[in-house]
Amino acid sequence: MPEPVGGVDPTSIVDQIGSTVVGRRREIEIVVAALLASRHVVIEGPPGTGKSTLLRAVARELGVGFEFVEGNAELTPARLIGHFDPARVLAEGYDAEVFVDGPLAVALREGALLYVEEINRVPEETLNVLITVMSEGELHVPRLGRIPAAPGFRLVAAMNPFDAIGTARISGAIYDRVCRLAVGYQSSPDEQRITAQETLGNELDPAWVAQVVELVRLTRSHPDLRVGSSVRGAIDMCAVASSLAELRGSTASSGDVSLDAALVALSGRVRIREGTSRSSEDILREIWSTVFGAPPDESDSPEGKAKAPTGATPPR
Repeated sequence: MPEPVGGVDPTSIVDQIGSTVVGRRREIEIVVAALLASRHVVIEGPPGTGKSTLLRAVARELGVGFEFVEGNAELTPARLIGHFDPARVLAEGYDAEVFVDGPLAVALREGALLYVEEINRVPEETLNVLITVMSEGELHVPRLGRIPAAPGFRLVAAMNPFDAIGTARISGAIYDRVCRLAVGYQSSPDEQRITAQETLGNELDPAWVAQVVELVRLTRSHPDLRVGSSVRGAIDMCAVASSLAELRGSTASSGDVSLDAALVALSGRVRIREGTSRSSEDILREIWSTVFGAPPDESDSPEGKAKAPTGATPPR
């Protein structure tokens, strides 16, 4: 099996990561400890909870490479491992020089972290390749031979809850070879800090940003919504509201700007519960009213609203 990454001060690593990743001190400590103990790690949690950000920061502070793999149904073993260049094979035969390394081969040779995003979207035959590598610490490729794992190689993966669209339960063989860390949404103060950092320069009222975060968090507990928005929805709402306010000669916190920004930023992120007859826009208007008060009367808003074009034929 790969040797632990040595010559590092774990406390210093955790402190440095904590200076760039908002909150998550416990999770940072656990991931760093697991990787320094030569363990493979899977982080499970809803989208937008900072799984990728945390893992990238850990790789950076450990000073190891980071090979990114997008987990989806198209990820075949050949795309993960690598392949022989067909044109060069015809001319030179199956020689090691004509093999094109995939992300797994690169991570093994360089002792890098192999990061698989949304691992529970990966086909089973591809997951079986990872099982073998985690068990034996090496990869055997037909006509190429053995690729041993260099010190520092680890599998780090993120996954959404198994009942999310397009996901499947991963096998017990995977779980038996990894350390699993479950994460949830950050606290309200942490999400406010994240939103403020990501929209820095927009000169938004901190009190209004706090309300935006409250609105987003309420989407996660509304009875008519099966899935709510992550903090990315708050970031987008703030950014859109800032731009929309400039277009309308208004402010981000004004009613019509704030509501329209909420609808465009959040309506595609939430998922309506089965059996609910209401639209996502209707539900978001209700939540918006809970946080910001009565919605604006669109007929009283002279700026920014669509009007009948000049010369339009009146209804009969």
